[in-house]
Amino acid sequence: MITASDGVRLDSAWHPGGPSAVVLAHGITGDLTEQGLFVTLAEKLVAAGFSVLRFSFRGHGASEGRPRDMTVAGELLDLRAAVSAAGAPVSVVASSFGAVSTALSLATLPVRSVVLWQPVLDLRRTFLAPELPRGIKLYSDRSSLRDKGFLDIEGRFQLGAPLFEEFTRLDPRAAFLSADQPALVIHGDADEHVSHEIARATAAARPGTDWRSVPGAGHGFRGHGPEVVEATVRWLTGVR
Repeated sequence: MITASDGVRLDSAWHPGGPSAVVLAHGITGDLTEQGLFVTLAEKLVAAGFSVLRFSFRGHGASEGRPRDMTVAGELLDLRAAVSAAGAPVSVVASSFGAVSTALSLATLPVRSVVLWQPVLDLRRTFLAPELPRGIKLYSDRSSLRDKGFLDIEGRFQLGAPLFEEFTRLDPRAAFLSADQPALVIHGDADEHVSHEIARATAAARPGTDWRSVPGAGHGFRGHGPEVVEATVRWLTGVR
């Protein structure tokens, strides 16, 4: 367990390997395994001489807090605690919504390099005015935010109204573009949830950023995990 500055305890797993540390930040509704991909990635990174910290954001997995109470502000505290626990400076691999807190933290945390998997960079076009089929299905009807204070995601996770208020004023894309850490962005070109085109255009506009499109991969990289993990380990080894 690691503890955020506001006292919330976070489930975590430490994989000792070498002097360079990598923190893995999962997506919304997930946990420190990221559907198994983070477990595999941690094993491969340790074999390459890295130490790795996996953790679950508050309200996720075995970490403290209710899903409906999680916010970006809270996830910023969680990521800061994880980076501190791993030992600075670190690299960060962030998947999907994990890219939000990561991008917003690049100016203030001792992060030397970053890998973004299928990153959420535009909160409006992903959640508030969703453009892709999966987002339209999940987020278009937000009446329950008014009636209940949260949006139920298929009976498995609840997104609270304060989170949607944050979406109206936060801009992870601008934060990522203004930061100068070396970066790799990997995105499936069949992603039905988070925009491949936004990620591609952002990577192209940012100096020091490598881009990798995964043909045929949807959100979560199902069936393409080994390719994504291998590309991530190779890139982090090259910039270490």
